[in-house]
Amino acid sequence: MPDLLQRSDVNVNRRLLFGMYLDAVRMDDVIEACRRALITRSPILLGVLNAAKIVKLRSDTLLRNSLMECDLLLADGQSIVWASKLLGRPLPERIAGIDIFERLLSLAHRENRSIALLGARPEVLQKLQERLRERFPGLRIACSYDGYFQPGEAGQIAAGIRDSGADMLFLGMTSPKKEIFLGKYGPSLNVPVLHGVGGSFDVLAGITKRAPLAWQRVGMEWAYRLLQEPRRLAWRYLTTNATFIQLSLKEFFHPAPAFGPERITGK
Repeated sequence: MPDLLQRSDVNVNRRLLFGMYLDAVRMDDVIEACRRALITRSPILLGVLNAAKIVKLRSDTLLRNSLMECDLLLADGQSIVWASKLLGRPLPERIAGIDIFERLLSLAHRENRSIALLGARPEVLQKLQERLRERFPGLRIACSYDGYFQPGEAGQIAAGIRDSGADMLFLGMTSPKKEIFLGKYGPSLNVPVLHGVGGSFDVLAGITKRAPLAWQRVGMEWAYRLLQEPRRLAWRYLTTNATFIQLSLKEFFHPAPAFGPERITGK
């Protein structure tokens, strides 16, 4: 397995797709990189990319820059994996953010590492902690903060996370609030593993349901979510999916240049 934190042959293990460098690694590689970050206390920031983000990052500079700062940028969406193979720049597998979250929770539980949680509504965060303690007895939750804080409270929350000594920070917040927080406070948190997990707090808290495995395997997880919330998601998915297909066709004939310099690990 290549050294993900100190590799010189980065081009071998990355694919330039839609203007972004994605890491061509498997889930086990990601977890091993996080495990080494815990041992060395060298921060590693994980980023995940799906079709919606591919579309959005073209007009959202903050989102684009935050993704470019990630130490590992991974294909969360199956559509990106399929596109990578059709474009001749194959990624080995989909690595969903929620699956990373669950694997890291297992690692924390097994190795007695502490976690910090930031995001969601207060009642969802409370339910999440209850579910995690049931699933992982003895799991060390160093601190937790809901995601509905005012901008003036961010510094105090960052100080609380830093003082907690947490080994992993999971952010269940939407963009751009997550990116703003990490951009301003991330380097000072002294947390080895940082991972933005989006709506995974709601799923693990039992508030929303994740698609069955069969739906996930055929890349139809988005359709399952659409069935749960058709009015809210129908137009978003219709426009996003159509735009992603257009971008994929454009990428086939005219590959997009990188948005910025290639990420360098081992910062």
